[in-house]
Amino acid sequence: MINDKEKTITILMADDDEDDRFMAREALLEARLANDLHFVMDGVELMDYLYHRGKYSNSTSAPRPGLILLDLNMPRKDGREALREIKSDPELRQIPIVVLTTSKADEDIYRSYNLGVNSYITKPVSFEGLVEVMKALSMYWFKIVQLPVNDCIESKA
Repeated sequence: MINDKEKTITILMADDDEDDRFMAREALLEARLANDLHFVMDGVELMDYLYHRGKYSNSTSAPRPGLILLDLNMPRKDGREALREIKSDPELRQIPIVVLTTSKADEDIYRSYNLGVNSYITKPVSFEGLVEVMKALSMYWFKIVQLPVNDCIESKA
């Protein structure tokens, strides 16, 4: 059974790879998660989405995410730059960010945690692995931990 808390949490995935975005959507469906999933293609779009700029100016079609899945290697503004910007903004820093990337480099892992990432996951190579990751993310972020309530955050802005 899906509770109201799960239904209200929006996941925002920043990833430039069309196949990865498709697989993430399919994995969420396969894992039977009811979360609303939005996509941006790079760090510039991510920041536009979070600040409601340009094509994301309508907050109804670009709701505040309860969780960001962030690829590190993207064009224009990479995930590291976006992570630094988000975690330095008092209005955005409460949003949990999970790096979901192909990089296994120790430097990327350490740097991401130093910039304030909440979790670092190397993308699984199989679809089944991605489904398991999505199930684990859902269990942890939407059933175990307490997340800030969007209404409370937005009313303080």
